[in-house]
Amino acid sequence: MKALVATAYGEPEQLSIADLDVPRPGPGQIQVRIAASAINPTDIRVVAGEYRAAVELVFPYVPGNEFAGTVTEVGAGVADYRVGDEIFGSALPRQMRFVTGRRPSLSTGALAEYAVFEADTPHLAHRPAGVPVEQAAALPIAGSTALGIMALAAIRPGETALVIGASGGVGTALLPLLAAAGATVVATGAAADHAVLRELGAGEVIGYDAADYPSGVDAVFDLTLPHDRLSAAAAALRPGGRLVTIIYPEPAKELLGRDDVDLRYFLATEGEFGGMRAVAEAAERGELSVRIARRHRFEDAVGAAVAYAREHNVGKVVVTM
Repeated sequence: MKALVATAYGEPEQLSIADLDVPRPGPGQIQVRIAASAINPTDIRVVAGEYRAAVELVFPYVPGNEFAGTVTEVGAGVADYRVGDEIFGSALPRQMRFVTGRRPSLSTGALAEYAVFEADTPHLAHRPAGVPVEQAAALPIAGSTALGIMALAAIRPGETALVIGASGGVGTALLPLLAAAGATVVATGAAADHAVLRELGAGEVIGYDAADYPSGVDAVFDLTLPHDRLSAAAAALRPGGRLVTIIYPEPAKELLGRDDVDLRYFLATEGEFGGMRAVAEAAERGELSVRIARRHRFEDAVGAAVAYAREHNVGKVVVTM
């Protein structure tokens, strides 16, 4: 089979497409013919060596977390999936197991023609017929995160929300959810992003400078800030407001610089907010989607990784087979 591979640590330009053996499923696993896969930060960072303190990669390494595809073989003991099932979800390449939970969602790497996945995980689900393959491949991480942080923030109609980092995959899934909940949405974005972010549900779009942040908002969604800049985000909140962050690891509340606001951290390794089934149901109802910024054929998978790393994308970068 063809797969996008790293043969050594380096920049995305050093990736290549190679011929590898088709992986076979063992007990509790399924083999999937990949139809589409999305590029994510972890794909770039692990190949660049940013996780070497936790794990040394064994090369060739196949990246790819998010996917949509068709089950082509089922291992012993698998009850939820059959050959021919259309599925989607997210799974870390096996060498990244150290960041997973009790029911790990692991694979041989989804940026390949075939991949093997652990079947018993909340991070896989059947793909609804009404959700296109490319959208299904782009939805798992952004969609589940957007649903989870909406639940954590408990937004009420009429509240004001500041979304910092609104142009990424999570942001483009979150903005319509906030608008549907009746929130007044202020989003950060580049000048070229303003029209798109407004179409997605932002009532106002501002620059990235913390000096431009509004004051007295009810909730702040931090989708991008490093921990040492959280105090600026917290300063935008009213007393009793909520700051929800997705940036790993969980920050200490002392970093906010005030004790009259609520810090909420999102990391749902066990599918605590419904996992892929909740994503599938919300997508099927038309309530949840993510913007796809770029589409690449698999033959240009290296170009897709480079575009993700080097270009400004409003939404997700998807590779189709």
